Amino acid sequence: MGKSILVVEQFAGQFHDRIAEKYPQLEVRLATTDAAAPALVSDVSALFAFGPSLNEDLIRKGGELEWLQFLSSGTDALSRLPSLSPNVVVTSCHGVHGPSVSEMAFLHMLVLARDYARIRRNQDRGVWEEFDQALLNRKTVVILGVGLIAEALALRCKAFGMTVIGVSNGRSEVPNFDRMLPRTQFEEAAGLADFLVLLAPLSAETKGIVGTKVLAAMKPSAFLVNVARGAICDEQALLEALRERRIAGAGLDAHWAEPLPPEHQLWTMDNVMITPHIAGRNDRYADLVMPILLHNIGCFLESRTGDMRNLKVRGASPSST
Repeated sequence: MGKSILVVEQFAGQFHDRIAEKYPQLEVRLATTDAAAPALVSDVSALFAFGPSLNEDLIRKGGELEWLQFLSSGTDALSRLPSLSPNVVVTSCHGVHGPSVSEMAFLHMLVLARDYARIRRNQDRGVWEEFDQALLNRKTVVILGVGLIAEALALRCKAFGMTVIGVSNGRSEVPNFDRMLPRTQFEEAAGLADFLVLLAPLSAETKGIVGTKVLAAMKPSAFLVNVARGAICDEQALLEALRERRIAGAGLDAHWAEPLPPEHQLWTMDNVMITPHIAGRNDRYADLVMPILLHNIGCFLESRTGDMRNLKVRGASPSST
């Protein structure tokens, strides 16, 4: 029996033709909704999906599964899949998100700094109101998690004349960073920030790391930007800090509950910008990940799984950067 893969993704059609052209011997199935996936997964050899599309029911029904390819950079969804066999190879699309996520982080910083919500409200009402605009120039951005995305963000920040400080346990010298601090000095770093940007992977060490103490260390004029994972923040502590104006505001692309419930109080806070976890999505995403996917498919078909790109060692913690 030949190999087959199931791609679970709203725009799965973008992947089909290029995979089928290079590997015509491979059956490529498409599920454009999560609900359609269980009926297609039972005998597939490989599953391609973003983390939110993966659940225990889907994994249990994928009885022939040999390989799980995350379409995202992070693989923290594995913690929700205890029935996934240790023999299943796991890979990710790490390394392609630098431009997209860093641009989203920058969008949040600009929107928050320049109070774009006020500008938009005035435009909607036809109100001409002049007010001073805050600059990013000469401001300090502190980045928790110094990987490839952080490098891309630091480059953009330096172009705007910002001071860039990184918080990392794994790196001491990185291009475009003015200073590096270990995680043991995270509170100290947070106190220096005009913008605290979260880019760390979710792990046991980073879950809830932005809590009461870190938020208390931040300046009242500082903004928090989370383009990583919602659980990195203590949600209740963040809500209280925002309500009490102990920090100036927050830009949140990642949330504890996704989709964010329509009744959630974050939606109505005037010092919060919400985006629906789309920092990594862009109009060229399939083009960016295709070299990884095609390479890994070739290795899989030739039983060279050890040569796959972004191969995850099962049981290892996410990067400490």
